[in-house]
Amino acid sequence: MSKVITVFGATGNQGGSVIQAILADPNLSKEYKVRGITRDVFKESAKRLASQGVEMIAADLSSPPQLLNAIQGSHTVFLVTNFWETTNKEIEIRQGKAVTDICKETGVQHLIFSSLQGFTELTGGRLSNVAYFDSKAEIEKYIRNSGMPATFVLAGFFMTNFSESLKKRGDVLTLEWPVDPDKAKVPLLDVNEDTGKFVKAVIKKFPSTVGKRVLMAEAYYTPKQIVAEIAETLGIKTAAVKIPQDSFTSFLAPELTQGTIENLLVMEAEGYYGGESLEPSLAILEEKPVSWKEFVQKNASSFF
Repeated sequence: MSKVITVFGATGNQGGSVIQAILADPNLSKEYKVRGITRDVFKESAKRLASQGVEMIAADLSSPPQLLNAIQGSHTVFLVTNFWETTNKEIEIRQGKAVTDICKETGVQHLIFSSLQGFTELTGGRLSNVAYFDSKAEIEKYIRNSGMPATFVLAGFFMTNFSESLKKRGDVLTLEWPVDPDKAKVPLLDVNEDTGKFVKAVIKKFPSTVGKRVLMAEAYYTPKQIVAEIAETLGIKTAAVKIPQDSFTSFLAPELTQGTIENLLVMEAEGYYGGESLEPSLAILEEKPVSWKEFVQKNASSFF
């Protein structure tokens, strides 16, 4: 009988990538029955997953009875929480704790949590406004202290973010950030293609992955390297420019301003992953992650 792997955020970027990776793997697709969790099982993306043989269940992360129904009988659970649904750090932490408690109560053998580095702790309080990183770090701490067998996967900076980050200045495509374009180190991830590759490796190497942190990124790139590879791949002019913080935030909603700045500033100093090497995480993969150049080539239209 197949083991059940329950995937939260089934219709989102990370959860969707995990599901497709499992379904496409000849061994995992036989070993596991995939259960997808979303709030609305009648939307088109959920129906498409159901047509692929995924058992779709509706559940709200803030409803413990629904979570119990979603998790019961699972061998493995992949959990991604969404700060942006409520923009409330405490609600997200509560949701992560609730899933952890139910996993433990129902005998789940492996919880895989999409975590992040807490910048307040990493920087000694210097950067304390990136709530959506600190909340996930808090959930990770709770999971570790609970004794629940778990692995933590930490997504890098999404390659898809650059379709909105780059600006056209005349005939030059420009990346304007409040950091030194030669010093900041950005760990890039093709979230849709590669989240599943990392999580698949974590599942296959269980239980040796329990307690580990897996850094989901292809490589570190400076802003200057990011735009240089766009120029080389697409044959256009590019530039990476450091701008004042107030110029950078002029187009942001007030509630996003400081957190967005600090998310970039940490990459110039302490590091997105606190300076950790990506090599041990890349070493567990069966397939190569998508490089930045490959992503640019595949998504060329989004840069014009």
